[in-house]
Order: sequence, then C-alpha cells, then structure tokens
Amino acid sequence: RIEHPAGGYKKIFETVEELAEPLPAVVTGVIPPWLKGSLLRLGPGLFEIGEERFYHLFDGQALFHKFDFKNGAVTYHRKFVRTDAYVRAMTENRIVITEFGTFAFPDPCKNIFSRFFSYFKGVEVTDNALVNVYPVGEDFYACTETNYITKVNPETLETISKVDLCNYVSINGVTAHPHIESDGTVYNIGNCFGKGCSIAYNLVKIPPTQKDKVDPLERMKVVVQFPCSDRFKPSYVHSFGMSENYFVLVETPVKINLLKFLSAWSIRGANYMDCFESNETMGTWFHIATKKSGEYQNIKFRTSAINVFHHINTYEEDGFLVVDLCTWKGFEFVYNYLYLANLKENWDEVKKNAMMAPQPEVRRYVLPLDVDRVEQGKNLICLPYTTATATMWADGTVWLEPEVLFSGPRQAFEFPQINYKKFSMKNYTYAYALGLNHFIPDRICKLNVKTKETWVWQEPDSYPSEPIFVATPDAVDEDDGVILTVVVTPGAGQRPAYLLVLNAKDLTEVARAEVETIIPVTFHGMYKP
Repeated sequence: RIEHPAGGYKKIFETVEELAEPLPAVVTGVIPPWLKGSLLRLGPGLFEIGEERFYHLFDGQALFHKFDFKNGAVTYHRKFVRTDAYVRAMTENRIVITEFGTFAFPDPCKNIFSRFFSYFKGVEVTDNALVNVYPVGEDFYACTETNYITKVNPETLETISKVDLCNYVSINGVTAHPHIESDGTVYNIGNCFGKGCSIAYNLVKIPPTQKDKVDPLERMKVVVQFPCSDRFKPSYVHSFGMSENYFVLVETPVKINLLKFLSAWSIRGANYMDCFESNETMGTWFHIATKKSGEYQNIKFRTSAINVFHHINTYEEDGFLVVDLCTWKGFEFVYNYLYLANLKENWDEVKKNAMMAPQPEVRRYVLPLDVDRVEQGKNLICLPYTTATATMWADGTVWLEPEVLFSGPRQAFEFPQINYKKFSMKNYTYAYALGLNHFIPDRICKLNVKTKETWVWQEPDSYPSEPIFVATPDAVDEDDGVILTVVVTPGAGQRPAYLLVLNAKDLTEVARAEVETIIPVTFHGMYKP
C-alpha cells in the first residue's frame, strides 16, 4: 500500500483555466493504431468564484475534457460547460445557484427587503453538469443528477443548450448513469411524485433516433414506477441495475427529507447535503420489475444497511438475478466524508477521517425470480459458483446475504467499468475500477469476479481517474483491449498529467501521453469512437 505524506493529491482539487486550443501530448510507448476516437471526461474545474469557495467535492463548476487519438498522436483539450450556474456565477463573480454542499447566498448588493423575500422564492435547482457525459440519439449530453441535462458538442466542447427533462416526463431528476442498449435505447431512473402525492421512482426509456429524425427526447416515456419505502423520503439513487429482462432498484437507507427540502431549505439557507438523513432501521430494499411489460414484482427482497453508488453488472442465470455492486457498509451517508476540507487535509488527517467512514466492499447479491411455494428458512440459491444466499422468512421477506468479491480496509474498488458492449447483462468475468485509498484515488484495479484474483497498476504520487475499457477491433477474449485513465502527477521534475494506456489483460503500460498542464479530478466519461 502506497502512502501519500507529500499530499500531492491536493492538486486534483484545485481550480484550473480552460484551454484556448488543444495541447499536443508527448507520447511514450506506442498508442495502438486502431485507437482513433476521443476520451471524454467530466468533473469540477472551478473550486471558488471571487471570494466565495465551494465546500463539497460535487460542487465545483463543470469542466469538459477531451483526449483525441489520431495516427498514434494525442491532443488534450478542455472547456467549462456554459451552464446557467457557471455563466451567472462568472457574470456576478459569486456563487449564484446552490450546489450539492454549498449554499448560494442572496446578492449582497440588494437591500435588506429584497434579500429577505428572495429567501422565500425557493432555491433554483442547479444545472452544473459535472458528473458524466452520454449519448442520446445523435446528440451528447453532460449531466448531473437533477432534471437538467446540457447538450454539448463532443468535437469542439462547446455548450449547445440546456434541457429540462420535466418537459418530457414526470421526473424530478435522473441519475448520471443511464443504461444504453446496442441499438441506442437509453434507460434511466429518478424520483417523482406518484399516486396520492407520495414519492415513487420512475424508470424512463428514450428510444433511438428514428427515420423521421425527431429528437428522441420527444419520445421519452415512463416504463416502470417503483414504490418508495417512505412516502415523503425517497432514497438517494445514483445508479440502477438492468439485465436482459429485468430492472433492479436498490433502495438504501440514505434518505432525502423532502419536507426539509421544500420548506426549511430556503429559509435557513440549507444546501442539498443538509436534506439527507439516514433511516437506521430499514436496512436495504431490492426492487425488481420486468423490462418488457413494466410490471413491478412485489417481492420483499431485504438485506442489511449499505450505501450503493455504482452497479457493476446485472445478469440472469437459471432463474436467478445476479447483482454485483460497489457497496459501503452501514447506513451513514458516505458523501459526508467528501467535503473538500477533508480531502485536502494532510495525509494523516485524511486517513483519520476515513477510519470513521463506512467501509467499502464489492458484493454479489443473488435474487431468486421464483419465490412461490418455497420452504421457509431454506437457502433458495442453487447457483454452484456463488456463496450468496436468499432465505424466505415467515412474513414473506426474502433475506439476502451477499458473497464478498473484494474487501480491503479503507481500500475501495469504485467507479467500476466492464466490457460493457459485449458483457453488459451477461455472465462476465472481469471488472475494472479506480482504487480509493482512504478516499484518495491512487491505483487502477482489475478483478476476476469468478476467482477473486486482482491486478493493480500503481505508481508513487500518481492519481488516476475512472478506467475506461476499449476493446480491440478483433477482440476474442472478454479482456482483449486497453484501459484509458487520466493520471495526475504533481511532483517536481515531471509533466503534471498524462493519459495512460494500459493492457486490459494484465494492467501493464502500453503508452502514456503527457501534457504540460495539471488536470483536476474527473468523475465519469466515455470513449467516443
């Protein structure tokens, strides 16, 4: 395990400027000649505005990054996404729209009466699209987790338009992790107001572009409505699972207090983080629905309390649904530990803070799809390759116990990726992830989910990003391809960042493309061929 006493990781949480034009990279090794597309990344790039600073990791203004590959050469470019949050902040030289963990105070230049009334107008929902980018039809959208997505040009990185999904379906926000099928169909999920003004979760479908070239968003529709365990307190949902025939929603005990959100928010000057609370008694609920008919399956799948942000993969086999997750044990919200002040502490303090946080674990849950006429107290799982169990209780609850695929103290396997095009929704072998060392990203990991064998790429004072898998054009094996990750190296005597290309089989280095600029932390992204 590598330690970080020099604190170089602090650099990935610092403001940078956008670039006027792409920078050429210095390539060491050989970029595969078939790699001819672009790596697109999103993350925060502006951590303060004027004299006001952002407080949480998910607050900084969205910066759109691109590495282009052409004939073995690489260039790097970046621009800020021109969201309302960014444009108005730059115009007024202050934080104007409340972000995840930072409240936007009223304009201090206004008189006391107008400032007082502004508190009662409510807080505008942010459109700060710093989390991910994905395609819808022929267009690309940068996104956060609200009802706003931002159409962007992946070639020029220019911002095109702001889109409000509420104009198309009943949804209060959607995740930044849609599932996209091979034909371009997009599925996503978010909370909404359901029957009797209670909260529910709507799963929406966006079809691929049709011959008439109508914007696919115009044909967006709700295909499933999942019930909520608490009428006025939806769980925080960051992603969901999808197999060939089922959708899976994991409802965790991390709750959004809507009454606080709708009332106390604007009066007391709260932010999004202030509206989260934990239900210490509910555990975790698994919901499933059929994909074709949209029918909710009223089976009480339950397990112990966990946080879940990222699904790895979901597939069906022999009457069972296999759900692989990156989890954090317990009901306390992990985001409580992601304030910038904590992440920018000296190394000993960073470790001390992480010791108090929920602990990470990669888990496999297996859900039986047929629970009629089963024997109480008996394990219902008969897949030969897993130790996960499901037990029917007298009250009809099916209690799930997971198989642990990976576990290391304060060492998280997060931001997972697989060979999505070929093995999403299928029985698979390999998962790739960003390794978090006490929340600091310092390695790339590969996990064989069948044997639990692991591979690691890691170098001192180097801070990589989410790994993106790109298959070779003539791939035969599941792991025939490369891993792309952006690495920051803030130490003296070297270029401050580079794009790293790894062999996906053993995580050995294939090439790196170094640039003469620091690159701040990025969250998610994609490879665009």
